[in-house]
Amino acid sequence: MSALLTRFPVFAYISKWLFLSSIVAVGAGSASALFLVSLDWVTNYREAHPWLIALLPVGGFIIGWLYLRVGQSVVGGTNLVIDTIHQAGSRIPFRLFPLVLVGTLVTHLLGGSAGREGTALQLGGSLADQLTRPFRLSPTDRRLILMAGVSAGFGSVFGTPLAGAVFGLEVLVIGRLTYEAIFPVFIAALGADYVTRWWQVGHTYYAIATVPPITPVFALYALLAGIVFGGCALLFTRITHAITDLAKRHIAYAPLRPVVGGIIVAGAMWALGTTRYSGLGIPVIVESFTQQLPPYDFIVKLLLTAITLGMGFKGGEVTPLFFIGATLGNGLSYWLPLPTGLLAGMGFVAVFAGAANTPLACMVLALELFGTACGPYAAIACVTAYLCSGSRGIYGSQLPGEGKK
Repeated sequence: MSALLTRFPVFAYISKWLFLSSIVAVGAGSASALFLVSLDWVTNYREAHPWLIALLPVGGFIIGWLYLRVGQSVVGGTNLVIDTIHQAGSRIPFRLFPLVLVGTLVTHLLGGSAGREGTALQLGGSLADQLTRPFRLSPTDRRLILMAGVSAGFGSVFGTPLAGAVFGLEVLVIGRLTYEAIFPVFIAALGADYVTRWWQVGHTYYAIATVPPITPVFALYALLAGIVFGGCALLFTRITHAITDLAKRHIAYAPLRPVVGGIIVAGAMWALGTTRYSGLGIPVIVESFTQQLPPYDFIVKLLLTAITLGMGFKGGEVTPLFFIGATLGNGLSYWLPLPTGLLAGMGFVAVFAGAANTPLACMVLALELFGTACGPYAAIACVTAYLCSGSRGIYGSQLPGEGKK
């Protein structure tokens, strides 16, 4: 066997990364299963006890204090994982795992507007990096295994392994794919999704009822929608970064930042008299595919998410971006003569494509979630949104690359 591996190095490469990526898949898939089950429980408990939203400022202080006392080295979150991939620094501390898990669950339990992908990426990345020392991985191999962890986390938390793999290849440098990691990330993403399903943890089902054949006129409508989606992604990114910078400039004591954010978000929820903008907002996303919703849903979710995350709560941006995009697409159906569900699906993936600078991953995401019929529309919307969303995305540690000015 050793002679075979020496003579045919590709077999050595495949054997090594099949083994390492499988370990990452088991860890990330199991972590995602635990996280998704816990997230469902806290969400259902919050909806049954809406008064918990009044405790959001208290939860914000707890999160901020924990990160100040024991989590300063991991406060960068997803950007820390991306930075570590770019520049092989010290090992990502395992404490990132419990801190981000607890922080995200507290945020959702108390009604903050946040997502889950950031947590999944950090869980996958932190678990993957724990393999660096026992297996004595080189800096190059460490970079690949971290990318595998990111892909495994994304693919398993959304049930979209192909999109997760492409996301891991695409998210690091704007406009450039990292093909050296193609085998590890696909094995890790596919395996992690299988492990999550093996734990009998399901995912939300979305359906687009009607997809008309693409024509030049419909393609133009998709292009117009993509411009709007790109502008929305730019708005979300600018507001979120501005709130983060403003909070750091004017509130020196870090645990007080989420306290102030919690007061604003909880007060807004009370004034609105609804919890539809709390947490992930999955029920509203599902509704956006089948019925027309108030055209202001997207901007309310955008502002509450920007405040929640910008002020220091934990979670992620992606599912709120799904909400923002789907409801914005739903609103566009008042003016664009395309089916409501199709516009919702286009917005679902395109706003994320623009905000994360990952148009290819989002095209694949659309195919995995909605089926192949929507492919041309999703592609037009994702590429256009990507081109119209500015050079700075939600992940500040992305490196500038090519194809976007």
